[in-house]
Amino acid sequence: MTGRPDYYPAPPPALLAGAERLPLLDVLTSPVPLGLFDSPVDHRHVLCLHLGEPVPVSYRAGRVERQGTRLHGQFCVVPAGSSTRWTLTAPATSLLLRLAPALIDETAGAMGVGAYDAALAPSIHVRDPQVERIGWMMQAEERDGHPGGRLFADSLASALAARLLVLQTRKAMPASARSLPAWRLRRVLEYVEAHLDEDLTLPQLAAVAGYSLSHFKPLFRQATGLPAHRFVMERRVERARLRLQEGRLSLTAIAAEAGFAHAGHMARCMRRVLGASPSQIAGTAR
Repeated sequence: MTGRPDYYPAPPPALLAGAERLPLLDVLTSPVPLGLFDSPVDHRHVLCLHLGEPVPVSYRAGRVERQGTRLHGQFCVVPAGSSTRWTLTAPATSLLLRLAPALIDETAGAMGVGAYDAALAPSIHVRDPQVERIGWMMQAEERDGHPGGRLFADSLASALAARLLVLQTRKAMPASARSLPAWRLRRVLEYVEAHLDEDLTLPQLAAVAGYSLSHFKPLFRQATGLPAHRFVMERRVERARLRLQEGRLSLTAIAAEAGFAHAGHMARCMRRVLGASPSQIAGTAR
């Protein structure tokens, strides 16, 4: 990359002069432009959590190129000192978690992980509930002015380093493991978004994908990291979150538009996924 975008600031020179004073983990909400984009080189490991609507992308790291659809909460890993090339079909937003490489090394030593496995590899479209929770907590800390202080952020950094090493040292999926082709997945995702207010069924989604129900369920889970019912529920929660922050509709109307049975059902799902009630989410927009 020839330059660093304004929305991806480098650490202050005073901090770069003394790396020991850099936070172990920091967070940045960053827009990602439409079209071809080279991620800025960072001296830290960077996790990019996708925020918002699904966006089909292609991704290149070195000689490896992959295609797929970025889903809310999925993340990619860009190791320290490297860059990845993205091609996006629509503008997107990422929550960037920037992690000190020294912490990975220290954590690997404590876990007995060898140097080879401790070297983070680039990856894309990863789904892990623990990493997501760490991301949302760091996002909340930044939004609220870091009420937990440096100690809380450091504890999240340690938890993130350990989780990344666990994910990386797991056995790879067998070569025979398959997922939905990108174009079929996109067709299902678009259908879900267009019909969230309806009572969607698994046979219905399988038919949209062009598979039998028994084939569709494992293929969809492999492609998105979630079973279909959980994926649809999270998309309902995300739509409800956006409508609540807009502040134009009643809870009953929002629940109906997002496909929940009633406002109480919506509230339960939001607390389960986001850890917050509808009134708390609506309050963050003020």
